[in-house]
Amino acid sequence: MRPSILLTDLYELTMLQAYHAEGMNARAAFEFFVRSLPANRNFLVAAGLAEVLDYLSALRFEEDELDWLRRSGRFTKDFIESLRGFRFTGDVDAMPEGTPFFTDEPILRITAPLKEAQLVESRVMNLLHFETLVASKAIRCALAAPDRLLVDFGLRRAHGAEAALLSARASYLAGFSGSATVEAGRRFGIPIYGTMAHSYVQAHESETAAFAAFVEAFPGNAMLLIDTYDVARAAERVAALARTLAPRGVAIKGVRLDSGDLAQDARRVRAILDAGGAPQVTIFASGNLDEYRLRDLVGSGAPIDGFGVGTRMNTSADAPFLDCAYKLQEYDGRPRRKRSAGKATWPGRKQVYRSYSADGCARGDVLTLEGESPAGTPLLRPVMRGGQRAGDTPSLEASRAHARESMRTLPAHLAALSPASPYPVTIDGTLRALADRLDAAN
Repeated sequence: MRPSILLTDLYELTMLQAYHAEGMNARAAFEFFVRSLPANRNFLVAAGLAEVLDYLSALRFEEDELDWLRRSGRFTKDFIESLRGFRFTGDVDAMPEGTPFFTDEPILRITAPLKEAQLVESRVMNLLHFETLVASKAIRCALAAPDRLLVDFGLRRAHGAEAALLSARASYLAGFSGSATVEAGRRFGIPIYGTMAHSYVQAHESETAAFAAFVEAFPGNAMLLIDTYDVARAAERVAALARTLAPRGVAIKGVRLDSGDLAQDARRVRAILDAGGAPQVTIFASGNLDEYRLRDLVGSGAPIDGFGVGTRMNTSADAPFLDCAYKLQEYDGRPRRKRSAGKATWPGRKQVYRSYSADGCARGDVLTLEGESPAGTPLLRPVMRGGQRAGDTPSLEASRAHARESMRTLPAHLAALSPASPYPVTIDGTLRALADRLDAAN
């Protein structure tokens, strides 16, 4: 279902009415950027662009929304009538999803008539902020557990249904293997994974009966939860069941641990399964995991083949928000600069250039005005022109591949889970000079 265009802050509409009364609707450029990196984050990963483009493409006021605005008594009749036929007709330039970025670097610029560029502020920020937040957390999990199966387990504790779906998407983009959220599979084509709950085991008269019934229901694809009662005894039962099923050509895919000392229990279970003739049965672990626990489990050599990561990733528990902004940078052909203490912006429409060493490693970025040409590769690319998509929007799989390749170009020390020496981002001299001129004039 398309979210209502009224999913916005009231001040977007009150400003639009004031602009309407003044006849102000010249072309404006707004940019989305992050002012500072959260603690322990050495970089962020751009995400959410696909949803922003979908939102802009469908932007319009329905009759029931216009009727509600009339009944609210807040707006003039002529302003409300001016919203009939409202569409986004502007341009969008953005970093491709999956691109690592840093402080003050715009990951999206909207250039459009002022009313259009202003109205979309709240929802654009909402979409970019959340998916970027989750993707940046999820990629840390992927870095901590390379070559392991990683599954998003966050639906039930996500902050709402949309958050659950978008976090499944963002984590997959960042390198997760898939999600337990079924709708994420239908909507985004993300591989879905599932096991069983403790209630399934408890509903049966015995653990052995529960395991046998589940394998019969899903032969060759059954993942059995083995910590409802006693982990070691459950592992022995799985090994015995595997031996019984083998002559029929039926295999047990794996077992899941969801509590206790995961490393110690995984070692015990692995030994029991191997000794019981079931070395092919994999071990999957879940339970309040994040990148730090993944690092410790992998580093300990625990024989765990995959992880279900939920709450701490989907809510980015250690850094649940970004200090991000969507600010006016140019209006009616003239650059604009905000000078508020601690929240000053660099003026004008900007571009980010990234330079690389001979071996393909990123050496540093330059933030400069659009139209300048320092050495390096420009990161902002045209994705919408005149309200129409500029070419095909990359698929989620393509964005996932871009994230993987982009991470390979980052200096190795930035992949650490602890703070590293900052990546160099240089403010170009022409941009500094423009800021100085604007400051002198005000």
